[in-house]
Formats: sequence, structure tokens, C-alpha cells
Amino acid sequence: MNIKVVGIAASILLASTSAFAQSSTVTGAAGGAATGAIVGGPVGAAVGGIVGGVAGSVIDPPPQKVVTYVQQAPAPAERIVVKEKVVVGQPLPETVVVTPIPDDPKYAYAIVNDQRVIVEPSSRKVIQVIQ
Repeated sequence: MNIKVVGIAASILLASTSAFAQSSTVTGAAGGAATGAIVGGPVGAAVGGIVGGVAGSVIDPPPQKVVTYVQQAPAPAERIVVKEKVVVGQPLPETVVVTPIPDDPKYAYAIVNDQRVIVEPSSRKVIQVIQ
């Protein structure tokens, strides 16, 4: 029975390889697997790896001063519209111009489909959609 559970858990881990694309996910999965192995042996390692991978992929919200800056930034003269839905964790299309935030270069922003979004400049990944 335990071998079957380990096999199923390992299959789930291998099936979710896209979740391991981000380093924080890999770190979370490795940490979760190590903790799970200590607590529950091989089955705990498999389950801990999955839970840790999910927890590692959570994106930290930007500081309030960044959110305030993006809320108050003037909108561009030309409206930017893309077909793709703007989703937290996904990159903006290359056609969208992102503007760095002067006081915090870890963040940039764009106004897309009438939504203000905060992004990570290097990956263009959406960190937060401002409502």
C-alpha cells in the first residue's frame, strides 16, 4: 500500500514540472520534501515537496509605497489593449511597455486593458493587479 501511495505522489510531482520553473518554487519544493521526509518518511517527502512547491510559488506583494505610486501614476495618452487576460504570475506580452518605478527598481508598472499592474521588470511577470 505504501509503495502505491509513494508512486502516486511521485507521479503528481513529476506531472507538475511547470511549477518548478521558478526558483522560489524549487526552493519551496526542496524544503517541503526535506521537512516531509523527516516527519513522515518517503510519503511525507512526496507530499511535503508538493505543498512546499505551491507555497514557494506565492508572489510577495509589493510595498505600499509602490502600490500608491502606481495608483497615482498618469495614464498614457494611448490606451493599451491586449487579447490575453492579465494574470498574476504570468508575464505581460512583449508589446506592452513597462515603466520602472523610480524609487524601487525591483518593480515596474503598466496600464493594460484599463488595469494598472505591477510587474517584475526582468521577467515582466505580473505581481499585482491594482483594483
